[in-house]
Amino acid sequence: MEVFLANYFGFCYGVKRAIKIARENANGKCCTLGPIIHNPQMVEKLRAEGVDSAEDLDAIHEGTVIIRSHGVGPKVYEEIKAKGLNIVDATCPHVKRAQMAARELVQSGYDVVIVGEKNHPEVKSILEWAERNTAIVETEAEAESLPQIPRLGIVSQTTVSGTHFEKIVLKLLSKSNDIKILRTICTATDQRQKAAMELAEKVDVMIVVGGRNSANTTKLSKLCEKKCKTYHIETAQEISPNWFSDAGKDTKSLRVGVTAGASTPDWIIKDVEKSLKDFDAQKALSKS
Repeated sequence: MEVFLANYFGFCYGVKRAIKIARENANGKCCTLGPIIHNPQMVEKLRAEGVDSAEDLDAIHEGTVIIRSHGVGPKVYEEIKAKGLNIVDATCPHVKRAQMAARELVQSGYDVVIVGEKNHPEVKSILEWAERNTAIVETEAEAESLPQIPRLGIVSQTTVSGTHFEKIVLKLLSKSNDIKILRTICTATDQRQKAAMELAEKVDVMIVVGGRNSANTTKLSKLCEKKCKTYHIETAQEISPNWFSDAGKDTKSLRVGVTAGASTPDWIIKDVEKSLKDFDAQKALSKS
């Protein structure tokens, strides 16, 4: 078995920044509003280091509230201040850019379409910054169903697939004669998706590592599935030897690719790589 890592994988700048901010404020009296990133293992590690997590502001009564990387709407900032709590903002700068882009479009008289997942916290935060005259579109069919819009502004969730964004934009072009498109997809997202697909074309099996609640990791997995057999895992413990014996090749000549979402810690990726190489070594010993 040969194991290959994608050219780009794992923590992006925004996630590294958020983790750094959380650790700098770890004093037992700080709490993130929602998981700071979409990786359960990292969230638990931070909890052990003194950074708690709460889903609702009502559960936080003292200390510091850390705004997670996905961001929140302006009213949440006001509510935190009204409770007399300190605010530390770990919103990803790329998410902040998307929030401000949506707000500025609305202020300039555009109705805004956000291309992204309706239930994703980042998209909800962008919507809240826009406040009015805004719709969220997930699919091409939803884009086609929109009415004519005199002035149309388009922004995107930072982790949307570039190809998906372009397909939806093509559907929206017929909806207005005055369109302003702000492609707010993060560069790291583009890099990871392109690198994952390039690797998936060259291997027999792809392992995509990251939280199952991570939108960008899930997208990586779906993209790789189009190229080869793909498994989305959170930790090395989930790897099954059957995945490789079922690949239809002699294990010795099997090529396995590994990539990881932008919220996946290095130590988890290294564990996966080591487990794959250990598995290969064990197979070699059993045949000798």
